[in-house]
Amino acid sequence: MTIYQFKTQSINVLKETSPSPQLDTEVLLEYCLKLSKTQLLLDYKKELLPEQENWLLDAVSKRKQGLPVAYITGHKEFYGYDFIVSPAVLIPKPDTEILVERGIEIILEKMEAHPNQILTVCDMCTGSGCIALAVLRTLSEVYKIPESRLPKFTLVDISPAALEIAEKNVSTLGNLKERIHLVRSNLFEQFPKEGGWTFDVILTNPPYIPHSMVEELLKDGRGEPRLALNGDVTLTGDAAVTETGEPADDGLEIIKNLIPQAKNHLSPMGLILMETGEYNAEATAEYAASLGFKSKIHQDLEGQLRVVELS
Repeated sequence: MTIYQFKTQSINVLKETSPSPQLDTEVLLEYCLKLSKTQLLLDYKKELLPEQENWLLDAVSKRKQGLPVAYITGHKEFYGYDFIVSPAVLIPKPDTEILVERGIEIILEKMEAHPNQILTVCDMCTGSGCIALAVLRTLSEVYKIPESRLPKFTLVDISPAALEIAEKNVSTLGNLKERIHLVRSNLFEQFPKEGGWTFDVILTNPPYIPHSMVEELLKDGRGEPRLALNGDVTLTGDAAVTETGEPADDGLEIIKNLIPQAKNHLSPMGLILMETGEYNAEATAEYAASLGFKSKIHQDLEGQLRVVELS
């Protein structure tokens, strides 16, 4: 089978189930053959090796069943960087880049205001680590901040499987990995209130999707972890309920536990940047205001309310 023949066959197979059959096919080919899109076009008559053909056909079968391409290849680009991913972590989404951009702006402002201070940054519910690592790499590679001046990052997640993925991504950073500390914790449970565990910036993309929406999302076979999606879960892992005893379905239970805990671990001029759903961003800001925070809500690429900034 040639590259062209596989491409034609794959697009036909995937067009019934995938919203982007051609893109999916091209990404799988690029990953398997280690060729660029241009090379694929030039070498379209090239015969696939048997092992390549077998891998690609298996990959198309998995994609047809709903598994995302990123989980098939084990990689996903985010903020211009390549990250290792698996079904243990959420696949990084373009809208989360808004959180990264604002995080970089805030850190640069704080570094300028406090030139003799090494900032501390927490990435809570870190998953693959993509948020913190994109921020760190951009500060180092784009803004050329010397290593000794870079903030120290603490990456936190409750899931040991997620932290294994984060650790793999950290391991690719060379000397920059010395600025990273990984912690397994249920939110800030493992961080004593006393003892200096405070942060100048807390970045977080916590589970915030309402329970009923999670079940609907996962019907397509995408395989993303419920643990990283469902916001209606208590600190003990039980289903959250309302004051009247009904099942909670607003995606806010984890957020309402996270914000007061984060407040206890903010430095005096510290700030929280939190991704939420467009349907509960305002409720998040309202709840934070009841705890004394000032809030600002940033829109995502589609103009939806997405990132809540708390100071």
